[in-house]
Amino acid sequence: MPQPDPPRNRGPAAAGANRAALVEAARSLFAREGYAVPLSAIARAAGVGQGVLYRHFGSRVSLALAVFGENIDELEALAGRHTDPDGLGVLVARMLEQTLANAALVDAVVHGRVEQDWDGDERVGAVLVRPLARARSAGLVRPDLTVADLLLLVRCAHGLIGTQQRPGAARAGVLRLARLVDAPLGDAVAAQWGCGDGPDRSDS
Repeated sequence: MPQPDPPRNRGPAAAGANRAALVEAARSLFAREGYAVPLSAIARAAGVGQGVLYRHFGSRVSLALAVFGENIDELEALAGRHTDPDGLGVLVARMLEQTLANAALVDAVVHGRVEQDWDGDERVGAVLVRPLARARSAGLVRPDLTVADLLLLVRCAHGLIGTQQRPGAARAGVLRLARLVDAPLGDAVAAQWGCGDGPDRSDS
């Protein structure tokens, strides 16, 4: 069985590359093995020593929040590219994809609120304000749909993912949740995911 490459000492000039490698390794391992994955495994996957990890991130929470912060960066960039009324569906579809891919990060945010200042909720809410206003004005979602409703959708999706026992069923359940919050929005998410009208749309 091949052995993992030993940690590489890239030197101080590579601090940015080390940090990026740690965040990407954490993203992958949190998704695959959960929030409790050993930090030594993350350092090893990033190709650095554990001391390098602690120089960049003082705790597991700060590392997880760095991953979550990059997810929000992606949403902000996406919102900047999709400024038509359909942009809300694009954003919500991506938010729910992120939740499916890395539900462990929601746990990190809960811990992070205790351990350090965290403005993630405010940032995500701010990303949604204008797309939601455009979608409401265009009649693409119900007129009383709020940013708080959309944030609650993400939290409910996280709970569903964490308690789903049937393999592969979480995605269909999340899509059904979206349709319960707002049917046209759920349809927009389904279109982004390439799902079309599936059996999860039924009331059975």
